[in-house]
Order: sequence, then C-alpha cells, then structure tokens
Amino acid sequence: MKRFLGKSICHGAVFGKIFFLHAADSVPDENTEPCVAENPCRELERYEQAKAEAGLQLQELQKKTAQKVGQKEASIFEAQALLLEDGAFNECIRQKIMEEQKPAAYAVKMAGDVFGSRFSQMKDEYIQARAADIRDIVRLLLSVLTGRKTMRKLCGPVIVAAEELLPGETVQLDSEKVLALITSRGSVNSHTAILARTMGIPTVTGIPVKPEWDGHLAAVDGNSGTMILDPDEKTLEEMKGRQRQEMAGKNLLQQLKDQENVTLDGKTIPVCANIKSLEDIETVLDHGGSGIGLFRSEFLFLGRKEPPSEEEQFQIYKEAAEKMDGKKVVIRTLDLGADKTPGYMKTEPENNPAMGCRGIRVCLQQPELFRAQLRAIYRASVFGNIAILYPMITSLEEMNEICRITENIRKELTDDGLPWKQMEQGIMIETPAAAVISDLLAREVDFFSIGTNDLTQYTLAMDRDNGKLDRFFDPHHPAVLRLIAQTVENGHREGCRVSICGELGADLELTETFLQMGIDELSVAPGMILPLRKQIRSSRTTAKGRKPVDQSENFTG
Repeated sequence: MKRFLGKSICHGAVFGKIFFLHAADSVPDENTEPCVAENPCRELERYEQAKAEAGLQLQELQKKTAQKVGQKEASIFEAQALLLEDGAFNECIRQKIMEEQKPAAYAVKMAGDVFGSRFSQMKDEYIQARAADIRDIVRLLLSVLTGRKTMRKLCGPVIVAAEELLPGETVQLDSEKVLALITSRGSVNSHTAILARTMGIPTVTGIPVKPEWDGHLAAVDGNSGTMILDPDEKTLEEMKGRQRQEMAGKNLLQQLKDQENVTLDGKTIPVCANIKSLEDIETVLDHGGSGIGLFRSEFLFLGRKEPPSEEEQFQIYKEAAEKMDGKKVVIRTLDLGADKTPGYMKTEPENNPAMGCRGIRVCLQQPELFRAQLRAIYRASVFGNIAILYPMITSLEEMNEICRITENIRKELTDDGLPWKQMEQGIMIETPAAAVISDLLAREVDFFSIGTNDLTQYTLAMDRDNGKLDRFFDPHHPAVLRLIAQTVENGHREGCRVSICGELGADLELTETFLQMGIDELSVAPGMILPLRKQIRSSRTTAKGRKPVDQSENFTG
C-alpha cells in the first residue's frame, strides 16, 4: 500500500480499479515518424480536409458540452476553434509539408510541439494555459489524419489516471463510468479542473501516476487530495465509512429543503443562487433558493458567431422571471473581456486582459451591445421581480454614465409603447477602488454584490488562475476581509443592502464571520445552497456577549 498526496480539485471519496489513459491514446504516433512525403501537395490537401473535419468536431463538442455541462464550459472549445484557424500555427504546418516535404501527421505533431512549448514558456499565465488547448487540437487533428480513435473505451466504473487530461478528453469521458480522476499535471484552476468540478467527479492532481498502475485497486479522497494505491482492508473500510457519511450528509441536507434560513439568534438570511442559464433554475427551486442573486448573462453571448438579439434576450430574461414566480432575479449586465471574449467583438489583444477592457468598460465602449441588453431587461421587468447588477464599477463617473443611458432607454421604451417598470439597481464590488469608495457608491444604488473572486486577486495582486501561486493565494487574507467589512459598514450607513456572490460566499468556514459583519444575503452555486443553509442555521449573527460586528479593524485573520 502506497499513499500519495496531491492537490484537491473536486471533493468526494471513492475506490475502484485504475484505468490508465496512456499518452498514446491521446496523441497517436502512427504516421508521425519523420520521413519524406512522396506527394507534398496531396499531404497538404489531406491536412486541409482534416482541419475542416476537426473544426466540425469542435462545433459538435461545443454543442454537446453546453448541453451536458454548461455554456461557460462549452466556450473552451470556441477558443480552441479560433486556435485551429490561427495563421501562424497553420503556416508552420504548411511550411513543414511543402518546404520540408513532411507527411501531414508529422507536420501537425511538430507544429504542436513548437507552439505548445512557445506558449508554455510565456510569462502571461493566460497564454500559458493555451498550451493545453494546442495539445488538444493536435490530438484531434491526428485522430482525423490517422483514423485512430483518441481514447480507449472505459470498461465499467474506473478511476481514470493520466499524466495530463485535456479538456476535449475530459468532457468526452462517460461520467457514469468514471469514479474519479487522478493526474500528474494540472492546475486547480485549469479548464480540465473546471470541467471536472462541474461534472461532479472527484479529482486529484499532482499524483505521479504510472502506466503499470493500470488495473490496480486505488482509493481517492478528493477532500484531502489523497490517493492510496493498493489499499488494505482497513483503508477500504475507512473509505466506505466516508462514503456513508457523505450520503448521510446529503440526506440531511435534503431534509432542510423546506426549512427557514434562520440563525441561532433569530435572523433570517436569504440564500440565493448564481446561475448561467435557464437550466439551472430547476436546481435553485429544488434546493429552496431564495432567488437568483447573480444571473451571469455573459454566457448568453459566448459560444456563438453573433450576439443574441434584444428579442432573444428578452425571452430568456422573461422566462427566468416567470419561473422564479416572484422571487428575485438579479441580472448582471455583460461581464465580457479577459478570458470571456467572443470572436465577434473584434477586440485588440491586451498584455494583461484581467486588468484591461472588461465588465462595464466593454459595455460603455460598445454601447450597441449594452443598450440592446438593457432594453431586453427593462422589457422583461414587468414579468417578475428583476433587478440589474453592473460589473467592475470603479468610479462615480461610470455610474453617472450608466444613469444617463438607462434614462434614455426608459424614454425610448415609453415612446415605443413597450411596458417596463422601475427596478432596483446594484453594482459589483470587486476591486479595492470600489470597496474604498463604497460610501460614495452606496448613495447611487440600492444594493451591493461583493464579487470576492476578483476582489481577492486584485487585492493580493495575484492571478487566481495561476497554479504556481496556489500556496500564496489566500482568500481569507485579512486585507480581503477588511475590505468586505468596510463595504458592509459603508453600505448600511447609506441604506444599501450588501450581499456576497463570489466563491467565498460558499466557504462554510467564513459563513459566521460574514453574518457577524452584517452581510444581508449570500448567493452561491446551486449545488451549495443546501450546505450553506445548514451552516446558517448553526451560526450566530453576533458573538456571545458582544454587539454585532461591523468594524473592519476587527478582522485580522
């Protein structure tokens, strides 16, 4: 029995036989040995045909991923389709075929090595992440050129092990036959990690997997990031016990579905959901969500060749409001930019996309997109309890410009004879700038929603998608907690409600801390609604013997 400690990607305790996914299954070597092509023109023609077929397969993969996992995750393959058409990548392949007279498959493999290595060595973490996408594209092209399937068929429920799992491989796995995933390489914030979490597959990375493990029994604890090879009977019994505990916990949470979210000292705390599509609403209602605290509308704009029309958006927002039947639906306006930039936007490359044109900056620079969305939201407002939330606000000037635009929109709709009603207006607090001037911003809006993901990375000056910074990235950092507490205090002083919609909202270790700060509402992923409700029912909004906490200096870690 051997024990290995890696990094946890997705929680869950399982045991079963290992299925080793060899590199040869991902990138077939057949016909990729260096040799001279007898007919370079024919090889170039074969490559162009393979590229066209790969493009069609990516479109189909994107469609299936959207249906199986979600629109956000499907956008991964939109980015891969753009890389497939990259001029430099294609020119490198054509040069190796025509000038060096190499077979198409060999030329693809070599170009993939060149560009994969080039991207991996870039300082920018976002560009580094594209190396995995290049490898995924190469895998797909070679499968078309060689006629070989890229993955072995899974035989029964297994623990899939690999040196690295690419996004295209991960999403094509039969999730009903996958007990867990273990890999040697990977980041907790990689595309593959995102897919694994969304699919709910226990996953651990950083394990030095070996081909000879194929067929061996293993136990994987996604909670601690542990994998045990050839576990003994005692270990297996412990793992079974953990599985029983997990099942009991799920059953207990189901019992909370119809219970109130009341703290031990009698305060009711709404627990809402963050969603990205209409398909999420059923889970929100099943789990007793108080409403939708964050409708990520940008995912309606991704994975397509042109933006959705005003009418298409209106129908979606209207349906969301009607399905929630009077419960609140907070629609965040376009939060595009950085890693979420559709091809039709025609934006210029930026050295630091996370600090560039994103969120409200995109909306104000591309007013035609913004105005169409605002018209759709205002039109849908009469069908339910809708509120508007604006992302990445950093100044009063931005709010003034938004107010001018919305005033014009309301006048236009009235002139067009289209009904609308007044809605609550809110802003995201996700930069230190917004938190510091939250006293001024609170006078302009009805509510704040704190986006802790960006607030943390901007406060700590750390890219949250950089796997190399995992040990330094501390979302519980005192600076982050102080900014949150300061925002709550400033908001309440001006009669502005304050909620949290970032990942920290689902951090059960901080639930009581947030309640004692005075947070009015928490909004989390649909699957976290029940655990959070349970935690609220065992928490207090005041510490015993103390007044409610509302001073940021009290939060020092």
